[in-house]
Amino acid sequence: MQYTKLGRTDIDVSRICLGTMTWGEQNTESEGHQQMDYALERGVTFWDTAEMYPGLGGPALAGSTEEIIGNWLQRNPSRRSEIVLATKVTGKGSSSVRDGRGIDPKEIKLAIEGSLKRLKTDYVDLYQFHWPQRGTYQFQQQWSYRPDTQDRSGARDNLLESLRVIGDLVKDGKIRAFGVSDDTVWGVLELNRLADQHDLPRVQSIQNEYSLLCRLFDTDWAEASYYEDVGLLAWSPLAMGLLSGKYLGGDVPDGSRKAFLQGKMSRETDQAVSATRAYVDIANRHGLDPSQMAIGFTLERPFTTSSIIGARSMEQLKSAIDAGSVTLSEEVMNEISQVHRKHPMPF
Repeated sequence: MQYTKLGRTDIDVSRICLGTMTWGEQNTESEGHQQMDYALERGVTFWDTAEMYPGLGGPALAGSTEEIIGNWLQRNPSRRSEIVLATKVTGKGSSSVRDGRGIDPKEIKLAIEGSLKRLKTDYVDLYQFHWPQRGTYQFQQQWSYRPDTQDRSGARDNLLESLRVIGDLVKDGKIRAFGVSDDTVWGVLELNRLADQHDLPRVQSIQNEYSLLCRLFDTDWAEASYYEDVGLLAWSPLAMGLLSGKYLGGDVPDGSRKAFLQGKMSRETDQAVSATRAYVDIANRHGLDPSQMAIGFTLERPFTTSSIIGARSMEQLKSAIDAGSVTLSEEVMNEISQVHRKHPMPF
């Protein structure tokens, strides 16, 4: 396993990050614990969760994933220091937690205390805003994104007030580093401007969707990442499993995400299917596993700190971790670029 620094901190993170969003819904607690045991054995020391996980479970299941991790930590207390544990406070609008009130000083304090209790730990290594209070274009909302409708002064006030609480939590030893998720270039630049101006914690990472099918990070974000030392934590590197190729031909494997969603996957557009078929063809011609090629691609990008994998089965987990050692040839990367030019934004 390869490791790198998290932003400008001295925290070492594995280039493969264990995602946990399905635990407590598609995966049982025992399956989650088995994944944690195996991941740690393979050197995957960076684990990511959120207060609202499992992601599709709603209020009844929110927090279950953190509880599963907390029960593992309770049984393995000596191993806490080996793990870089990340979690998130949920942005405005989600009914899963705190009635959708989102992120402000009061809610951050409530959220971190809830997470620490469920995780059965005194601190988290990386605490992230799940999406900004002002809204996001992630989750395929780029088609109707309207930042001109936001409250400019209110948004800036919220960032500074929230960042001050993050500073207090760092001083209290409850979090080690701060990051954001599903945010914009302006959001991170403004947070870091405020951090530098007021001697508060800087943003160390950005967790946004990134895959062969979703490359919104390639331009302005890539530049901001470089100059600000804010590395990408790529979520959904397989585009909800599409890039494995398992859904091509209309197949819906039992236990898959598509089966769980009753066959309805918003990312599975005609354009995405065509692009996926082309990427799978590249992998097959070069003797590569399509899933490993897709994950390996995210790790080849200079701005990527870690790629977040999620697995329904141990077989999937093992294959995804193995992707961390896959090197893509110049020929493969050139062919990927050609497909991307034909399918720049397939969903």
